[in-house]
Amino acid sequence: MISIKRVTVSDCENLVKIAKTTFSETFLEHNTTENLEKYLSENITFDHLKSQIENPNSVFYIAFTNNEIVGYLKLNFAQAQTELQDKNAVEIERIYVLKAYQNQKIGQIFMEKSFSIAIDMNLKYIFLGVWEHNLKAIAFYKKNNFEVFDTHFFSIGSDIQTDYLMKKLL
Repeated sequence: MISIKRVTVSDCENLVKIAKTTFSETFLEHNTTENLEKYLSENITFDHLKSQIENPNSVFYIAFTNNEIVGYLKLNFAQAQTELQDKNAVEIERIYVLKAYQNQKIGQIFMEKSFSIAIDMNLKYIFLGVWEHNLKAIAFYKKNNFEVFDTHFFSIGSDIQTDYLMKKLL
């Protein structure tokens, strides 16, 4: 049984753990250890995530199964968005699930949570960025009717990578 909980500051330490683990699982084989460690030490720290949790334009959710955190979702609104800062949209900045729990519909549960929030807020679309070589994630987003509309750059340490920007109209 999967349950979803909105993250509060009291969950921050657990959020840091799941964020570091899932990011490493996703990107370690495609990046140097040095670049990955630099990214994690600059972007996935207690203080950094705490400030994001406290931002009224961002929201995190964590997924549990058997009292174990198995993934998380981060949504950004308006000025918290990494790209567009569009008050008529929500950005899915992160959907990460532990490798051992992938293919158990947890990502889809997060996606449906995102759709529900966007519809309840009467937003026009949802957008996200995904690394151009993350074919599994791209296929997942396409299955959910997202389409590529642009690209942007994403840095992991000294490595500059290209992400596709994808959106879904609501």
